[in-house]
Formats: sequence, structure tokens, C-alpha cells
Amino acid sequence: MKFKVRETKLEAATKEKYTYGDYLTWPDEERWELIDGVPYNMTPAPSRAHQDISRELMLQLAVYLKDKNCQVYAAPFDVRLPKGDEEDERIETVVQPDLVVVCDENKLDERGCKGAPDLVIEILSPYTAGKDMKIKRDLYERVGVLEYWLADPTNKTLQVYKIGNDGKYGPPQVYTTEEEVKVEIFPDLGIDLTRVFANF
Repeated sequence: MKFKVRETKLEAATKEKYTYGDYLTWPDEERWELIDGVPYNMTPAPSRAHQDISRELMLQLAVYLKDKNCQVYAAPFDVRLPKGDEEDERIETVVQPDLVVVCDENKLDERGCKGAPDLVIEILSPYTAGKDMKIKRDLYERVGVLEYWLADPTNKTLQVYKIGNDGKYGPPQVYTTEEEVKVEIFPDLGIDLTRVFANF
């Protein structure tokens, strides 16, 4: 089945699979992700609650990571996830997580991150929940993201997936507002959910 990426005055672009090379040609005002060559439109813009959560998580992580080797980035920030050693333009998966923490500086370049981040955080919305909870969860497990967090503004909960010795995510730990989330990759860091969900 062909997927219509966008309409232009000249043509409708349709292909079986797309690559990062295609992605780079799309209009800057449009936000897309590619997962195994399939494009996903990331409109509409995030809600205010989504932005409040993102800002507070970013703040807590950034304060902790100051003067450390790891870096935190907020969307839009491209994360390319190659299957092997293919050239950038042939990569079929590029995502824009809401927040990422990367501790291997060799994965960072002028285009963003190439390879699995250490921590990925997605903030659920009615438009992205299905993709975030299934498609992206499976993707992040497959590429070896150590921790995957799903923040739910509606229920004020945070689900935390951690990769096990078998390379698989176990059942998520679920945290609610007023709890502190211990970050496994940073044992001395606790994220205060009271502040994360404070504005709604």
C-alpha cells in the first residue's frame, strides 16, 4: 500500500518506503517521523499541557546533567536509527522523541543523534498515543534504548520501561503524581512528578 506523504503543486509523492534522504527534502514547516520507512505525520502541534510537562522534565534533567558527560535534548531533534552501517541518506528510521538523553558523544553530530539514546521520553497525546505505546515502544526496545518513559497528561502518570539482561523491556513501572521517579541510568537522580504535573 502506498502512502501519500504530501501534496505539492507539482506532484503527490508516493513510494513504498522512504529514507532519511527523502525526509531531508520535505518542507521545514512539516514535522514527520519515519519508522522502518513508513512516514508518520506529527501534526497538530503539541498541547499546552504537553509543553508544560516537557519543559519541567527538561529542566530537572538539565540541572542534574550540568557538568556531566550526558546531554538532554528536546524535540524537534532528529534521532536516526540505522539497521547497520548504511549511509545516512539510506536510513529508514528517524524519530523526534519529546526528550532524549545521550551519553555517548560519538552518537552526536550536526544533524542530531545517530544511534540509540540512553533515555527516551514521549508525552502522550490523543494523536500519538497508539504509536508511542506500541510502535515506538517496540522500536526503542529493538534498538536498545535503556529506559523508555511515557508521560500521560490526562491521568498524570508516568510509565517507565527498563531494558533487561535479555534485551527486552519488562512490564512498566507506573508512577503517579506526588511520587519521585528513580532514574536507573542515574542512580542519584530522582524526578519529582509533583512538579511535572503541577500545572493541570
